[in-house]
Amino acid sequence: MTDLPLRDDLVGQVPYGAPQLDVPVQLNVNENPYPPSQALVDDLAAAVADVAGRLNRYPDREAWLLRQDLAGYLARREQVTVDATQVWAANGSNEVMHQLMQAFGGPGRTALGFSPTYAMYPDYCRDTFTTWVTAPREADFSLDPTVAVDAVRRHRPVITILTSPNNPTGTALPLETAVAVLEATGEYGGLVVVDEAYAEFRRPGTPTALSLLGKEKRLVVTRTMSKAFAFAGTRVGYCVASPDVVDALRIVRLPYHLSAVTQVVARTAIAHAGELLAQVDVLRDERDRLVAWLREQDLAVAESDANFVYFGRFVDRDAVWRGLLEQGVLIRATGPAGWLRVSVGTADETASFKDALTEVLPASPRA
Repeated sequence: MTDLPLRDDLVGQVPYGAPQLDVPVQLNVNENPYPPSQALVDDLAAAVADVAGRLNRYPDREAWLLRQDLAGYLARREQVTVDATQVWAANGSNEVMHQLMQAFGGPGRTALGFSPTYAMYPDYCRDTFTTWVTAPREADFSLDPTVAVDAVRRHRPVITILTSPNNPTGTALPLETAVAVLEATGEYGGLVVVDEAYAEFRRPGTPTALSLLGKEKRLVVTRTMSKAFAFAGTRVGYCVASPDVVDALRIVRLPYHLSAVTQVVARTAIAHAGELLAQVDVLRDERDRLVAWLREQDLAVAESDANFVYFGRFVDRDAVWRGLLEQGVLIRATGPAGWLRVSVGTADETASFKDALTEVLPASPRA
């Protein structure tokens, strides 16, 4: 690209992405390991066939029926009442976050996060010329509300991102911390975005920020269908916010951004939510067993409310990563040095990971 008039701030940058390698056990990108049932596949085929005869026409640019279905899903799953005008859907929660930066970020504006956290947040800011700043988490990856409030008052961000459960650590966020940040940003009118991409995997009793929406007009909660719904290949995410926030996202969205096929596939998945979310319970149990096993190996393990586990600390985590890969197990080296992240797979995949790690650990010094 040396001969192209690339933006100066993009020179030397590389695309985001985890390795996509053809190995027997792939546990690196937090996918749900269970494919759709045959009943769901059959319903998907019928739904796509039904819309196929109208693909010469543009889709509903508002995705209205999908937004209604998502509102109904949240009412059933989370016992929160939201109107479809408060729901916005896009191509993954990534696009929702990007649209939020397009609508509310920009030159001279700042977004705040708390590190370590999701690696794409600074990219959203880079793309929209928004300044990205961070404040540190505690040693156990929790977020001290005093640190968070101090950072808000110091930087006065137009958007503050609270990730719960946090990626890559799996750490859930107490509602009290979200409330404290909302109060601090209220001093000047900043938005607070709680990214709940993995919320369905949280442990019983762990609250969701959706419960705050009725009182907080500056709150945005983002979610995805990629994880709990096992629909990563469909690319559908959404947010819940005030109708005014949704209207702002409608301004910056690309025309007809959700295809007719995507919309009908997502609606079919929501109709099968009971079946799909039953798998979430299985994965939560598998996660908790994996956390316990890793601790039995004298490893440091972060508390997890997600479908992945963060563990360490290794002197050379890359050597551990390579050692696992040599045995056909792919996980993720991300976040602070010394730590690795493994997605929760099927029982057989978890067994393969344990066997591989057992082989690698004796030659892996701990930090």
